[in-house]
Amino acid sequence: MDHTGEEVDGDQIMAVIALAMRERSALRSDTVVATVMSNLGFKLAMEREGLTLVQTAVGDRYVLEEMKEHGYALGGEQSGHVIILDHATTGDGTLTGLMLAARVADTGRTLKDLASVMTRLPQVLINVPDVDRTRVGTSADLAAAVAEAERELGSTGRVLLRPSGTEPLVRVMVEAADIDQARSVAGRLADAVKSALG
Repeated sequence: MDHTGEEVDGDQIMAVIALAMRERSALRSDTVVATVMSNLGFKLAMEREGLTLVQTAVGDRYVLEEMKEHGYALGGEQSGHVIILDHATTGDGTLTGLMLAARVADTGRTLKDLASVMTRLPQVLINVPDVDRTRVGTSADLAAAVAEAERELGSTGRVLLRPSGTEPLVRVMVEAADIDQARSVAGRLADAVKSALG
């Protein structure tokens, strides 16, 4: 699936709220917690704004554990589940909507304009079924394919291989500055996963 649409996504929502919270000195340690599935554009935007991004495994529970353990105030997932720990311990759409509406009202800017603090990089996700997901971290051939892909992408892209927790499949995620490059690299990596783990 390609994520290249124009809507505002969970990472952009967190970016807007993070900057608003920092302005109010409510973003403890100037840190945001997100999962490894967050777009690389989110990480780059947070770095550019002088904020720290801590990444966890996928799932609200891991985000919340990290937030509680270190006292961070904001975290969430690319899906839009945003946790604002001073007010709730779960993603709360109403609370998130109110925070965004308050930011729009305070600044007089549109949400789209506020969200432009982050440029999403094109992201391609391919599910590779019927493979031995337990060998993702131990296959030398797969490690070599990933290293080659990372060299090709450089600092403007990212590769993530994530074994499913419940099915015999591996999720291949590639982000790049260019959608065609992301598709090409993801396709090659999906083939490498099939070859190495099939």
